[in-house]
Amino acid sequence: MFRYKLLAVVFSVLVALAEEFSLLKAESPSPKIEQSELDWPIRLAHHSIEEDKEVVKEDEPQQALTVSASVYYPVPGQTDGTPFITADGSKISKRNPGKHRWIAVSRDLHSRWGGEIDYGDSLLVTGISDKLDGLYIVRDVMNRRIKNRIDILVGSDDDVMGFWKKVNIAKM
Repeated sequence: MFRYKLLAVVFSVLVALAEEFSLLKAESPSPKIEQSELDWPIRLAHHSIEEDKEVVKEDEPQQALTVSASVYYPVPGQTDGTPFITADGSKISKRNPGKHRWIAVSRDLHSRWGGEIDYGDSLLVTGISDKLDGLYIVRDVMNRRIKNRIDILVGSDDDVMGFWKKVNIAKM
């Protein structure tokens, strides 16, 4: 009988670890990548030196917006009834929510409500602090009453609190 109990404990620990490291997800919440046929032979035939000057690097931001920013914790008072699940279905780590580097955007910025930012987009955030500036992934949206703002996901142990105006975000 002891062997069965020990086996059950080991199994439950393995399942918990697999969930923590997202090994048991059926589908990733990351955006789908569309593949199309390459038209490079045609481009080579009509290639000119002027076209080389117009090439845009992938690392450069495509658009820049100035918004306000705040932080939020995954707790029912600051989220909906499911604080550890974002609007796009991603699961937030209960132990260290800030490790994800995820943000929520106000609905006026989100493509579902007429904006230009969608779930899974990478945003470069600058103008907050050295600790919080950087690259974030959009995984959540904010309450409809909030406009022109981003909300950075942090843990309650991260000791970060604040509200910042004139924060720059750029879609990567």
